[in-house]
This record gives sequence, C-alpha cells and structure tokens, in this order.
Amino acid sequence: MSTRYFTLFLAFLGPLFLACVPTETSSDLSVVAVDEESSLPQPTSMLFWSSEEQISGYRNIDRIFPTRLIEAGDDPYPLPHNLRDLAAVTYEVDGETFDLQGFLDHNRVVGLLAIKNGEIALEHYGHGNTERSKWVSFSIAKSVVSMLMGAAIRDGYVRSVDDPVSEYLPLLEGTAYDGVTLRHVLRMASGVEWNEDYADPSSDVSTAGGSALDRLRFLGAKPRVAPSGERFNYNTGETHLVGGVVRSAIGNNLSAYLSHKIWQPFGMEFDADWLLIEPGGAEHGGCCISATLRDYGRIGLFAMSGGVLRDGTEVLADGWMEESTVPSPAFDGYGYLWWLRGGGFWGIGIFGQMIAIDPEERVVIVTHSAWPRAVGREFSQHRSAFVAALTDALGD
Repeated sequence: MSTRYFTLFLAFLGPLFLACVPTETSSDLSVVAVDEESSLPQPTSMLFWSSEEQISGYRNIDRIFPTRLIEAGDDPYPLPHNLRDLAAVTYEVDGETFDLQGFLDHNRVVGLLAIKNGEIALEHYGHGNTERSKWVSFSIAKSVVSMLMGAAIRDGYVRSVDDPVSEYLPLLEGTAYDGVTLRHVLRMASGVEWNEDYADPSSDVSTAGGSALDRLRFLGAKPRVAPSGERFNYNTGETHLVGGVVRSAIGNNLSAYLSHKIWQPFGMEFDADWLLIEPGGAEHGGCCISATLRDYGRIGLFAMSGGVLRDGTEVLADGWMEESTVPSPAFDGYGYLWWLRGGGFWGIGIFGQMIAIDPEERVVIVTHSAWPRAVGREFSQHRSAFVAALTDALGD
C-alpha cells in the first residue's frame, strides 16, 4: 500500500484514531509483559503509538476499543510441525545481504509463520508474543470481507457481483453510485470521487467518520469522476460498502457470519475480535480483525483451498477465489480486495501485517509486525525479498 493509499485508510477508522498529532516512535522494541492492564495505550493515538505502545496495544485491541467476538469451535484445523532450519535464508535489498534474523530485526516482526504443504516449517514469536497472542490485522480484514461476499453469494443472499450496490444499500439510490456494481467496488474501481489528501483539513480523509449510516451518506454525496470499472482508486471507505452489503443481505453482523461460515467449520484454534465503528454497531468492513498467528495461517490455507472445508464442503461461490485473484482491468496488481504479487495473492495491512499465499508452491507466510511507520518502501522491499527467498528455500 502506497503512502497516498494509506491516507484513505485513515478516513474510515474515524475520529477514534485521529485526535492527535504524530509522536516520536522509538526504533527499539522492548519486551512488554503479558499482563498489560495498567499500561495499555490511549485509543485516540493508535496510528501514532510508540513502539512500546504498539506491542501492548496491537495485541489488546479488545481491551481498548469496542469489538465483537468471532467464536472458534472445538476442532482446530491441524497444523503439524515439520520445522526446518531456515536461519541461513538470505535475501538482498539495495546490494546488501540480510538473513532471517536481519529481516526480523529490520521489519520489527513479532510473529512469523511459514506453512508448507499444510505443515509448519517455521514459527517465531518475539517481544512477549506467544501462540495465543491475538494481533490486529488492519487491512487484511478486507480480504476476509471479500471471502464473506463469496459466502453470501453461495448462500443465496447476494445474487451476483454484477448487482448494483444500491440494490442492497438503497440509501445510495440517486447518487453517483447508481450503476456501480459490487464487482466495481470489490476492485476499488467505482469511479466515484475520493480526496486522499490527509494534509488537507477539508478533504474526505479529514471529514469522513461517524456511524455506519453517516459513512454511507458521506459516500453517497460524492460526485462521479470516471466511468465505473476503469480507474483503480484504493479506497477503504468503499470496503465499508462491501461490508454493508453483506450485513444487509444476510441480516446479521459480520462477526457472527464469519464465525458460522469459516472460523468454526474450518477450525480456527482461538476466538478472534473485530473492531466496531461504534459500540454495539457495525464492524469496520476494511479493518481490524485481531487473531493469532496460526489462525491467520489457517485463513491463508482456507483461501488457498478455494474456500473448501476439511469435509469437502464448499463455503464460497463456485470459483470465487480464482475469480477474486484475477487482475482487475483497472489495475493488474489487485483483485477482489486481494493484492496480487508474483504467482500468488496477499492480504496486506499497514504496519507490516501480511498473509502471503502461493498456491503453486503450497506456501502460506504470515507476519505480525510493528513497523515504525504505517507504510514504507524500505519495509515493503525487505518483505517482498524475504518472502521470495523463504518461498524458494521451502521448495528445496
């Protein structure tokens, strides 16, 4: 995600996160005790937490913000260990060579998991995290919402991605979203204007917020600037529309649907949490599921399976994952809320969260991280080079 796309993300987290100015972030990640009740950071500065606050806060989102539980079942998907010695894996960035420890240090990784052929080949925790530590995903939630849309289509709640958004969200009738389809929004190519300038106090980024309905009204007031489907514009606001369509269609909240369709039947090991727009309200369609490292790995395995459970039950619409990972005509690096990288597809969240899925190599790589900045070319370069090197090493 580029810096300009990150500004979009800020808008629909709302005033909850934006009532502060940036603070200095230490380059040191100190180990924080697991019992952090008395040292949790303030919610109003989440995007600018110090390194110590990130560690404490990212694994305790449910103790700081309103969230809704995503319940796990009692039959976890098995992840047997077949650990490999991967300490010698190296990669290069700008002519300099780094090893596994160099990647962990440089990208401030607190959790790293690599699954090959359904077995854990590498599992690392740092800075007080354990296999039970939940960690906020940020925009990886978008990719989960994409799969929930696929589930809603299979279940018959949504007919087709070619349906107009306004059919499910009638508040948008008569707005620039007339004629915009679910496919357009899933590809972030609605053609509706969005001002991404966070430095401008009158921009959409600075003025969007409020309740779920307030956000729909805000989007509905925007003008059209391009034909639908032709221009990619990374827009976290519109993932609120995708989540809203699913909620409207199923008549329930996203957390319960996720638990019922994927979390329990596929076999996630631990409960998770989903950040709410307001207490008791709707989940953020574009942000902030908190789950354990292994359960993010299981999300990757579920996606790589095409949305098929262990007993062969198909959860998503026919061919949904294949369709979701076809390059958009508007931008060949994006599908239905999935980033397309190399031969695979990734769920990506700011501050270094990632699920990288390579179906051909049967590899899933997950990171829980605490980058000092939300986005950054330097960190992204290291991540991409490391994932390529690790995937190659796992193929030996």
